[in-house]
Amino acid sequence: MNHPTRYPTSRRQWLRTALGAAVAAPVLALPGRVWAAPVRELAFDHLHTHEQIDLVYARGDTYVPEALGRLDHFLRDHYSGEVGRIDPGLHDLLHALRRVLATDRPYQVISGYRSPRTNAHLKATRGGGVATRSLHMDGQAIDIRVSGVPLADLRDAAWSLQAGGVGYSPRQQFVHVDIGRVRRWGS
Repeated sequence: MNHPTRYPTSRRQWLRTALGAAVAAPVLALPGRVWAAPVRELAFDHLHTHEQIDLVYARGDTYVPEALGRLDHFLRDHYSGEVGRIDPGLHDLLHALRRVLATDRPYQVISGYRSPRTNAHLKATRGGGVATRSLHMDGQAIDIRVSGVPLADLRDAAWSLQAGGVGYSPRQQFVHVDIGRVRRWGS
């Protein structure tokens, strides 16, 4: 996992890389949300807890239960400490997104799982930026960025997968991705 980052430097190179990855790599089967890859791995830096994790969470079509448990804990509600179950389909989406971006840099996590209580509090104190029935509460959404990857490129790469919702929040410096219905919002 200590490979040099291969993130393209120009938009044209990025598009060429994204299209090449989409054609060359077996990608996803949406109905079961199965992402084909012999080994699927992820790396995260949590911006609120200052924790880091880098692990293999699936081998072939089999998830590694211990790794899923570690990811559930890592992506816990950082306000309350409550651990929720993260849908493995979200991990698969993030894995595919790393492939499209052609990077092995860790995702910087702004928000993973949110308890209903935390979500209600954020909704009341942050205005329109938090959905009443957020997919964060179901472990199906995450707010991220990647060091060295322009936020708009991260958004575009996520949207290119057509695998769920993509929200763009340049002012708060993150991209929201989820495995709900395909939709987009933000500037």
